[in-house]
Amino acid sequence: MPAAPQLSAYAIPGIPLIQAGDDIVDIMLEKARAAGIALQGGDVLVVSSKIVSKAAGRLVCLDTVRPSSAAADLAVETDKDPRLVELILSESEHVSRKRRGVLVTKHRLGFVSANAGIDQSNIEGGDERALLLPINPDQAASAIREEIQARLGLQVGVIISDTHGRPFRVGNIGVAIGVAGLPASKDLRGSRDLYGRILEITQVAYADLVASAAHLLCGEADEGLPAVLLRGLDVGGEPGCAADLIRAPEHDLYR
Repeated sequence: MPAAPQLSAYAIPGIPLIQAGDDIVDIMLEKARAAGIALQGGDVLVVSSKIVSKAAGRLVCLDTVRPSSAAADLAVETDKDPRLVELILSESEHVSRKRRGVLVTKHRLGFVSANAGIDQSNIEGGDERALLLPINPDQAASAIREEIQARLGLQVGVIISDTHGRPFRVGNIGVAIGVAGLPASKDLRGSRDLYGRILEITQVAYADLVASAAHLLCGEADEGLPAVLLRGLDVGGEPGCAADLIRAPEHDLYR
């Protein structure tokens, strides 16, 4: 019998608090070397969107934000800081759901999430600063992948990860908002199950599964582990992008 597939995961330790302009590829590779983690071809590097955003200068001081009248009205409805609501609206196509304490929008990148993915945890400045998602996470993933190839001569996959809630399940999970060098989804329609039955609807959100596996190590609180290397994944197939994971509106029965 063929050997069972094995998956290994390594959180890269020692990554400092990232500042605007930092070279996160240089930092990740240096800290990986220091920890004895040697990248190999076919590895997948999952990088938190937080450090990508910080390096790109996406940290906003709320005292520089001037809320519109629409943001001010929505802030009253949702009991949120009107400056934060203004940022949420600026990052969104439209509001999906709202009530006191909750503001869910369709993000400009196509997915639906709370507060347009804007985060105030684990950033300097507390409630007076907010961190926006990267402008183009797929492009950021590609840039990291190309830089690793240029420096090490290795082909790796890269995922920019974030955490999202789900409408019918409790708790957050890791999701891929940027993908490079591996399929974002895998279409199993037409293949057969153990009993020879042809699969008709099965599609796997592959990059989201990888992101969630990495989040088991990187965590959500004070772990300080924003980059995780996974080895042993099947990265074969047509490379994709995060947009591949967005359900088309005509197929969305819940939005």
